[in-house]
Amino acid sequence: MRSKMAAGNWKMNGSTQALQEVARLAAALPAPQPCDIVLCPPTPYLAAAVAASAESALEMGAQDCHASAKGAHTGDIAAPMIADVGARHVIVGHSERRTDYNETNADVAAKTQAGWDADLNVILCLGESADVRAAGDTLSVIKAQLAGSVPRTATPDRLVLAYEPIWAIGTGAVATTAQIDEVHDFIRAWLVAEFGPTAGAGFRVLYGGSVKPDNAAAIFACANVDGALVGGASLKADDFSPIITSLQNSA
Repeated sequence: MRSKMAAGNWKMNGSTQALQEVARLAAALPAPQPCDIVLCPPTPYLAAAVAASAESALEMGAQDCHASAKGAHTGDIAAPMIADVGARHVIVGHSERRTDYNETNADVAAKTQAGWDADLNVILCLGESADVRAAGDTLSVIKAQLAGSVPRTATPDRLVLAYEPIWAIGTGAVATTAQIDEVHDFIRAWLVAEFGPTAGAGFRVLYGGSVKPDNAAAIFACANVDGALVGGASLKADDFSPIITSLQNSA
């Protein structure tokens, strides 16, 4: 059985004062926990967040990494640096990176490999725009992202996929359970076809897109949803904790 995961992405939000929320969440999550809980604050706060969550079940991740382990890349963050401060995860391929920085599927695949080379677990994002959804091309776009972004050396212990429909990120709109099921079932079938029935069934697939305490339970009831990648609701422990509880109750 696949373990569940709740991952929070703070995006470009937070402050030194906001690290109190990390400490509050960590205090509510003594080790061990039945689900994996990850928080991804902005890089300037990552080391302090690792310290604030020490000796708890809360693990830290970064929001992006460079494909190179070091070099002349001003302003970028290398995966070994993320691991060096004690974080264990990294998000790659988020739609905001794909859109704002024109990241291609090949770029995402290279960053995924860089994360693995630094012994990080990679959370790889996929998702379609509102125009793609309206045109009925969602599954073809998801298939292209899977084929181009996921290295064929992927294994369930070091890769988590996150389906985030772009039109539902930060908008308050949430995909229906039928829409979520359709895409997650498609992703599962693709994984089984590419990696075989055993490995394909082992990859975790998260849902992201305006996940909140009041809709989390319904989302987690979907058969191939193994957790959530949460945005704004992960900024406050009081908002993220009920989502975690819903996930634990579904495990």
